[in-house]
Amino acid sequence: MKAEAMNRQALIVRVFVVSAAVAVAWPGGAVDAAAAAQDYPTRPIRFVVPFPPGGGADTLARVLGQKLGEAWGEQVVIDNRPGAGGNISAEIAAKAAPDGYTIFQGNVAHAISASLYAKLNYDLVKDFSPVTQLASTPFVLLVNPSLPAGSVKELIALAKAKPGQLNYGSSGSGGASHLAMELFRSMAGIDVRHIPYKGAGPAATDLISGQIQLMFFVQAAARPHMSSGRLRGLAIGSAKRSSALPALPTIAESGVPGYEAGSWYGVLVPRGTPERVIAKLHATITQVLGLPDVRERLANQGFELVGNSPAQFGAYIRAEIPKWARVVKASGARVD
Repeated sequence: MKAEAMNRQALIVRVFVVSAAVAVAWPGGAVDAAAAAQDYPTRPIRFVVPFPPGGGADTLARVLGQKLGEAWGEQVVIDNRPGAGGNISAEIAAKAAPDGYTIFQGNVAHAISASLYAKLNYDLVKDFSPVTQLASTPFVLLVNPSLPAGSVKELIALAKAKPGQLNYGSSGSGGASHLAMELFRSMAGIDVRHIPYKGAGPAATDLISGQIQLMFFVQAAARPHMSSGRLRGLAIGSAKRSSALPALPTIAESGVPGYEAGSWYGVLVPRGTPERVIAKLHATITQVLGLPDVRERLANQGFELVGNSPAQFGAYIRAEIPKWARVVKASGARVD
């Protein structure tokens, strides 16, 4: 009888051990989520980026990825997935396993896409959980030096005196630079004509040559043109003056109160990612953003670092979507 009791006890112990192991291995199990969060990360992490290599967003992702890899002892693999206004990358990330091993660089283009595209295979709010906003880079209003306007007020006066005669360029219809100008146009009450280009490069060439008269550029792209004297900067689209261009006034203080436009970048994860994983991601990312060498390098690229909370970043995204929806509707831009 004593031997039989001992056998039953041993059997119970084995069943308990096996059950615990199954709970850890079984996807979605409570023990699995807790263990994964505690040990995370234990393998390489994929960082899905919506732009090709070489641009500012890619640079931001690679600086962050390198530092995260050093902090965790696990590689962060940059997965560049450009195309369709950033929507290809968002769809890939939204469908990834919610385990923290796929993170996604969302940006202003995804907030714009919510109203610009008739149909999307993802929802920026419902399919993702925010981690933190990494950075922002404001738009700078540039004009050809031959334009007789040395300030925003003078530009507005000139445009009102010549309705429909000034041409502005953009990197493409429905893009951020297009909608930033549409927001400016509507708030300033002016009539300027849109000339879309296939990228910011060709648009810059025509702005320098005088084929078009004005355009918005992100700060990093604007600074070389201003330094060379090929283009004149009138104002910046941030809420406050930039430390990189301290002499340049904001558009809001230059006659268009409340104006703010720029590009922003943040980290999101697929909805359902454990909260403890999100918390660890947030803590490490914000620590990296605070490193002096990271701040210096990214400031030189024209980025203004943020590092807010998941709740703050989520609220910011929810505010951006209707803001740009109004601009999309007013501009008539639409992609089927």
